Amino acid sequence: MSNENEMSADTNDAETSLREETAEAAPEVAEHDRIAELEAMLAESQAAVMYAQAETQNVRRRAEKEAQDARAYAATNFARDILSVSDNLSRALAAIPAELREDDKLKGLVVGLEATGREIDSVFARHGISKIVAVGETLDPNRHQAMMEVPSADAAPGTVVQEIQTGYMIKDRLLRPALVGVAKKPD
Repeated sequence: MSNENEMSADTNDAETSLREETAEAAPEVAEHDRIAELEAMLAESQAAVMYAQAETQNVRRRAEKEAQDARAYAATNFARDILSVSDNLSRALAAIPAELREDDKLKGLVVGLEATGREIDSVFARHGISKIVAVGETLDPNRHQAMMEVPSADAAPGTVVQEIQTGYMIKDRLLRPALVGVAKKPD
C-alpha cells in the first residue's frame, strides 16, 4: 500500500505542479487574448473612421460640385423664357421692310429695336449664353434638331442647310437645340 500511496502522492504532486504552471500561464494567455481582441477592435475602429472620413470628403465634394453647378446654371430656366423674347424681337426687326427703315418717322423705332437686340445679345454673352452655329455644320443631335430634309446637290447629305430657329448653349450645356433643315441626296 505504501507503494500506492507514494504513487498517489507523486500523481498529486504532478497535478498540483501542473495546476500551478497553468495558473501562472493562464493570466499570460488571457492577457494575450485580451490584447489581440483589443488590437482587432482598434483596427476595426480605425477602418470605420477612415471610411467615415472618405465618405465625408465625398459628400463635401459632391455638395461643392452641386453648389458650383447651381451658381453656373441658375439662370437656365429664366434664359429659356427670355429666348422667346429675343426671337420675337429678331422676327419684328426682320419684318420691317427696307423702305420703312429709311422713313424718318420710323427710323428712331428701328434704331431702338436694333439697340435692344444688341443689348440682349450682350446680356446673353455676360451670362455664358451663346448661339449655336448650325448652317454648314454636320447634323449633331446633341445640338441640332432636324425638322425636315431638303434635297440638295450642293451640300453633303447630313449637312445643315437651313436654320429654322436659332439654338443656344449656356456654358457647356444645351439650352435650346437649333431647329434645322438637313440636306439629303436629290431624287
